[in-house]
Amino acid sequence: MMKAICVDDEKIGMEYLITLCDKIEILSDVKGFAKSREALDYCEKNQVDIAMLDINMPDINGITLTSKLREINPDIRIIFVTAYEQYAVDAFSVHADGYLLKPVTLEVLKNEVEYVLSGVKKESQDHIVVKTFGDFEVYVDGNKVNFSRSKSKELFAYLIDRQGRAVNRANVFSMLWDEGVYDRSMQKQLDVIIRSLKTSLQKNGIGEILEMQSGTMRVRTELVNCDLYKYLEGDEEAIGKYHGEYLNSYGWANFSER
Repeated sequence: MMKAICVDDEKIGMEYLITLCDKIEILSDVKGFAKSREALDYCEKNQVDIAMLDINMPDINGITLTSKLREINPDIRIIFVTAYEQYAVDAFSVHADGYLLKPVTLEVLKNEVEYVLSGVKKESQDHIVVKTFGDFEVYVDGNKVNFSRSKSKELFAYLIDRQGRAVNRANVFSMLWDEGVYDRSMQKQLDVIIRSLKTSLQKNGIGEILEMQSGTMRVRTELVNCDLYKYLEGDEEAIGKYHGEYLNSYGWANFSER
C-alpha cells in the first residue's frame, strides 16, 4: 500500500481530492495540506510515494514544490491536478508523472494513480529481499546486509515478524531483553540499538523501509519481498520453501502464530 499527499491552497478542493483518494485501494494513507511548506515539512519526516499537487499556489507553486519534493525523495511520483491547461508545458519540464484537469472524477483519478504507481511495488520488492525461513537475512540487490549489532538485526527481524504493525518502545524492549528492567539505563541502551538499526539500513540505501513516529516503529511491508509474507498470501513457491524453520536464532519467534 502506498502513502500519498494532496496539496491545494483551496481547502475545498484539497478535501475533495482526499475524499477521492480514500476510495482508491492502493493508497493506504492520504494526508492533505493547504500550504506547500507544511507538505514539505511532512515529507522530510515521512516517506511519501505519490503527491497530487495544484500548480497555481501562493508561496511555493506546484512546479517549484515538485523540485523540492524530489530533492527529498527522487522516487516520489507527481500528479498535477489543476484547473489550467496552460501549465502542461511546465509540468512536462519537471517530468511530472500525470496531469489532470479539475474537476476530476474518481474513475479518472483512480486510473491515473494506479498507472503511475503500477511499477513501484514490484521494483521496490525486487530491491529488498528478506528471508525468515531458517536463519534471518536481508538482501539489497542481491547483497547481504550486515548489521553492526546483533540486537539491531534482531529488532529488524521482530519488525518483519509483526508484518507492518506498529510497535512501541516497551514492546521492543521486552522482546530484546526478556527479563530486563526498563529503567533509564536500559532506555539509553535501546536508543543505541534503534540508532544502529537506522544507520545499517541507511548505509545500504533502504532507510525508507523503517517508519518511526509518535514513539512507535514499523516496517513498510509494501517495499519488501519476504518469504513469510508470500507464504501468508498463499504463494506456492514460498509454501514449498517452508520446512518448519522460522527465524531460527530468536526464541520469541513462533511461526504457528502467523
